[in-house]
Amino acid sequence: MVGENIEPGVYSRSEALRIAQEQDVDLVEISPNAVPPVCRLIDYKKFLYDQKKKQKEIKAKQVNVTVKEIRFGPNTDDHDFDFKLKHAIAFLKEGSKVRSYVFFKGRSIVFKERGEILLLKFIQELSEYGLPEQMPKLEGKKMFVVINPKKKS
Repeated sequence: MVGENIEPGVYSRSEALRIAQEQDVDLVEISPNAVPPVCRLIDYKKFLYDQKKKQKEIKAKQVNVTVKEIRFGPNTDDHDFDFKLKHAIAFLKEGSKVRSYVFFKGRSIVFKERGEILLLKFIQELSEYGLPEQMPKLEGKKMFVVINPKKKS
């Protein structure tokens, strides 16, 4: 048995419970598989409260990553490109990931090269704000790329 205001050692169960009652604390089994089992004298309610508090702190420190989407067509004009680029820069500055994709409708799938060039240009323009996870990839009728924001130093 271990705890505050007590000599660590081996005690019988009844003696350990008596000591816990005298000190007005709980007797908690820490490792039941040890021989003899290890118990600790603690205030269990306070222990649970501290654990919840630590969990809350950990949760508060977690960064919630949001993914913003930007959609292009294979024939997106320069003005539209610049407009969407400004939005992407704002998203990356706030710490969100940007998932941009070129959607090929109907026969426009023959312009795969245009879509790839568009996304590569997009990646190049955003190079100082974020880095791509991988190069543009075609899945079905969408060619997409995910851009992660750069870490703030």
